[in-house]
Amino acid sequence: MREYCLSCCSTADLSEARFKEMGITYIPFHFSLGDKEYADDCGKSVSPQELYRRMLDGEDSKTSQVTVADYIKYFEQIIKSGRDVLHVALSSGISGSYNSACVARDELLYDYPDCKIYVIDSCAASSGYGLLMDKLHELKEGGMGIDELAEWTEENKLRLHHWFFSSDLTFFIKGGRVTKTAGFVGSVLNICPLLNVDFEGKLIPREKIRGTNKAIKRAVELMEEHAENGLDYDGKVYISNSECLDDAKKEASLIEEKFKKMNGHVEIYPIGAVIGSHTGPGTVALFFWGDKRED
Repeated sequence: MREYCLSCCSTADLSEARFKEMGITYIPFHFSLGDKEYADDCGKSVSPQELYRRMLDGEDSKTSQVTVADYIKYFEQIIKSGRDVLHVALSSGISGSYNSACVARDELLYDYPDCKIYVIDSCAASSGYGLLMDKLHELKEGGMGIDELAEWTEENKLRLHHWFFSSDLTFFIKGGRVTKTAGFVGSVLNICPLLNVDFEGKLIPREKIRGTNKAIKRAVELMEEHAENGLDYDGKVYISNSECLDDAKKEASLIEEKFKKMNGHVEIYPIGAVIGSHTGPGTVALFFWGDKRED
């Protein structure tokens, strides 16, 4: 039986060290900042701090997804190393990268019919996507083969919850996700929109909450409501943030106070350049395993 490689996109928003520790390869998205293009490479080219500083200084930031040609080159390198591929793509609800990966897979299977290339829509983003990859790594290390793991991923990916809020609507307005009028009113009233990722992997506004502390408390309440086994939740918890580490730490502290049986401490990561180019600074996102996302 051939060995296989676990693969994802850079938008899983984990650290380079964490990817290496798990032996997971990633294909980078790209983004432009000002007049220069960069690879989304875990902050090596442009740190999160520099990204948000330059965005706030008025530099435009645009993102580009992985092309079919990029995927073909990337997958073929893995195949030629003697391994099959299980690639989990950024949610199709927010990117066309999944479709590009599928086209690349089909072209390569024509040339390499004896290989296995699975492409799965994560229906996830940022470090929630990373938490999914963490679980797949754990199952792979436990001896699960590529076929069984691909099936497990499809059956369980919607149990991964994403709840996030933003205390700065500037870039939501700029990107057209919030109207200028709603953004102005929201800023004056200190409104933090609370959103989640739904069963189709799309970002959906759920509630309008006044004040960051209330938004943090509400996110933790939603975890209590949806987490597997409620307050007895014993899985891992990830949080990602865009230059609002103090808010992320407040949320992590509240979670660790409430969920005594969780696996380790809450792990906090920066939101990467691609996702961060759309959120801007001020976003805190909470990820955990729970009931199936249905809408």
